[in-house]
Amino acid sequence: MLRIAVVGSGPSGVYTAQALLEQRAVPGVTVDVLDRLPCPYGLVRYGVAPDHEKIKSLQQNLRVTLERPGIRFLGNVPVGDGPGALPAALLPELYHAVVYCVGAATDRRLGIPGEDLPGSFSATEFVSWYSAHPDAAPGGFVLTARSAVVIGVGNVAVDVARVLARGADELRHTDVPHAALEALAESRVTDIHMVGRRGPAQAKFTTKELRELGALPGAQALVRPEEAELDPAWADPAGLPSAVRRNVDVLRGWAQAPPRELGRRIRMRFFLRPVALLGDDAVRAVRFERTVPDGRGGVRGTGRFEEIEAQLVLRSVGYRGVPIPGLPFDVERGTVPHDRGRVLREGVPSPGEYVAGWIKRGPTGVIGTNRSCAKETVASLLADTRALVARRPAGDPAAALRSAGLDPVEWPGWLAIEAAESALGARLGRGTVKIPDWDGLLTAAHGKG
Repeated sequence: MLRIAVVGSGPSGVYTAQALLEQRAVPGVTVDVLDRLPCPYGLVRYGVAPDHEKIKSLQQNLRVTLERPGIRFLGNVPVGDGPGALPAALLPELYHAVVYCVGAATDRRLGIPGEDLPGSFSATEFVSWYSAHPDAAPGGFVLTARSAVVIGVGNVAVDVARVLARGADELRHTDVPHAALEALAESRVTDIHMVGRRGPAQAKFTTKELRELGALPGAQALVRPEEAELDPAWADPAGLPSAVRRNVDVLRGWAQAPPRELGRRIRMRFFLRPVALLGDDAVRAVRFERTVPDGRGGVRGTGRFEEIEAQLVLRSVGYRGVPIPGLPFDVERGTVPHDRGRVLREGVPSPGEYVAGWIKRGPTGVIGTNRSCAKETVASLLADTRALVARRPAGDPAAALRSAGLDPVEWPGWLAIEAAESALGARLGRGTVKIPDWDGLLTAAHGKG
């Protein structure tokens, strides 16, 4: 029998647990899925925008796996070297093997002057706020800005721009936390500038998400033709890959549309590279350098600059993995060195240590990509079975965690959180409403809500 710990309960962690249970080569495998949060599902719960209910429904598929016999959820179990955390070095004493599925937990930085001025935030901070992540900054966002700049042209950038542009009534039926809903109802934002350093054909958003921006009832999406025309593919996108061509076609339609008198405007800007955030006590504008294609798929600066007024800046230039205490880390890639999921220490596989998901391959792919990634790691783990079974882990890990001063939230505790969120929504005259803070979540998990 193998006892496996999977650290992380997002899609990569759940798919890893599923692959372990569905394999037939090694009977009697049991899996504990550990998460530092008391709630499962990772970015499906805390990264998918509240109005993307179809994607959020993936939680039901993940639930089916986490409720299977042989899998146990242990939330509120941080693994690391901070206060109250379980040192990673203790996991091999409790399990035959550990698979780390911790994702990419931080944002890439712009590395420009003024990046840390008040009013400048990572897009992840904004997403955490409207997704009710318990680590979100206290007080949340007060949306008194008139002009907001979103730096980046990927799907996360589209998400934050869309949430800024939506009316609160359009989000009332979702699980967005009540304080965020009230702040959005009071928002003064009228202009949202979504800015990329390259052209329309290089943008990373998907067509479905892009079209949603153009379908918002209270906002118009606008494109400056003179900027978009700098992209060689703009005039004739026929030779582009189909997904890119669809994006360009949508943007061409926006560029040709007459302006409408709506409350908000989403201004898509291209070929602008941020060089500084300007302001004294708070951000007041973003300075960009105009870029042009360099003929090799990139861009070069022109030495011409433009400032866009902004009292709110949301930086959305990608995720990055962070080191896991006790494990090797590739600083340049932001991943753990591995060979088909086996953790490498000085180039040699480390017995019993594995990775899957973004911490293994970087923040690439879609949610479904994690399934094949997990299967590859599980295949490596199963190939190592003979060496793994020779290890002799201690008794019940949950009891050991409690003895170490931790307070694991098991599946009934998570179900109690779900019930408390349903009750909160009923009291507010809404559907399910997320509990946004640690105290509230843990109180609910212990049936004291």
